[in-house]
Amino acid sequence: MNQKTSTITLKPNAKQMALVGLMAAVICILGPISLAIPISPVPISLGSMAVYFVVSVLGMKRGTISVIIYMLLGFAGLPVFSGFSGGAGKLFGPTGGYIIGYLFMALICGFFVDRFSNKILLLFPGMLLGTACCYLFGTAWLSYQASLTFAQALAAGVIPFIPGDLVKLVLSLSIGLQLRKRLQKAGLI
Repeated sequence: MNQKTSTITLKPNAKQMALVGLMAAVICILGPISLAIPISPVPISLGSMAVYFVVSVLGMKRGTISVIIYMLLGFAGLPVFSGFSGGAGKLFGPTGGYIIGYLFMALICGFFVDRFSNKILLLFPGMLLGTACCYLFGTAWLSYQASLTFAQALAAGVIPFIPGDLVKLVLSLSIGLQLRKRLQKAGLI
C-alpha cells in the first residue's frame, strides 16, 4: 500500500535566500543603534523594531532564520548588538535575555503575520504576545544576572520601554506589511 504523506517544506531559491540575508543585514544595521537611559541597564534599541519589520515582511520561517543569522553574527563577535557590541559576553550579560527573546518574538510574531496579515484585529494581539515573550525572557535573565527580584527587573527592563515598543511595532507593521504585499505580488515570497 502506497501512502502519500504531506509535509510542509521550505524550498528556498536564490532570491528568497538573498531576502533572508538582506533582512538579517537590516537587523545588524538597526540593532546596534541604541541609547542608554539612566534608569535601566537596558538601553533603548532599534533591535526590536528591526525584528518586527523583518517578520512583517518575511513571516515566521524566513524571519526567524534572519534573526538566527543576526544572533550568530553577534555571538561570533561582530558588533551588531546594542551599543555596537558583540560576542558571547553580551549574550550572557544582563541584557542577553532580550536578545535571546528576539528568537521567540520572531517565531510568535511571524506565526501571526503568516496567518493574519490581512486581519489587524488578530495580528496586533499576536505581535503583542511575541513582545511579551521577549520581555519575559529578558526580564528573567536580567533578574538573574543583576541579582534583582523579578518585579525590580520588570520595572528596570520592561516598563520604561512599553510606549516606545508600541510605536516601533506600529511603524514596523505598517511599513513591513506593505513591503510584504509587494514582494508577494512580485512572486519573491
